[in-house]
Amino acid sequence: MRTAGPPAASRSAETDRRTLLSTRQHPDYLRKPLSRNPPRAYHGGVENWMWWLIVAAALGVPLVITAMPEFGMFAVGAGAAALTDVLGGGAVAQFTVFLAVSVALILFVRPIAMRHLRQGPRIRMGIDALTGASALVLEQVDEHGGRIKLQGEVWSARSLEPGRVYEPGEQVNVAQIDGATALVL
Repeated sequence: MRTAGPPAASRSAETDRRTLLSTRQHPDYLRKPLSRNPPRAYHGGVENWMWWLIVAAALGVPLVITAMPEFGMFAVGAGAAALTDVLGGGAVAQFTVFLAVSVALILFVRPIAMRHLRQGPRIRMGIDALTGASALVLEQVDEHGGRIKLQGEVWSARSLEPGRVYEPGEQVNVAQIDGATALVL
């Protein structure tokens, strides 16, 4: 005698449904749209953009140690490649962006940076800053010696012009510095 319950055909349908759910072949899983973008590359849990940032940081170390701007330009190129990966660019696009940005910076920015490095500081410092400064005569200054007050300090001084004598209280200009002696006009 048969027991009351679902017919045999529906028991097999129920079994088929459970089998589909357990094997994740349910029609809901099959309806997911397929991605056009391939899965992103992982290297031991680290994404490509992270590798590019590691390269950029590694290039920053010699930049700081050697003060060579080229390392900074390559670091910027690596940062641009990381951005390319974040925006979905493939490996070829990342290397292309890295090379293009690095080469462009070296070709266009490096000459400007080198020009600024060669010029040196525009602010005169040390003895160069004293040349052309005005000073106050403290003791009579002639071609043999004397004393002046130059930027708050007392200096030994000589007249640059032979025979010229400067009296205390006069303002003079420093023509040049010779050791620890100011030559004045």
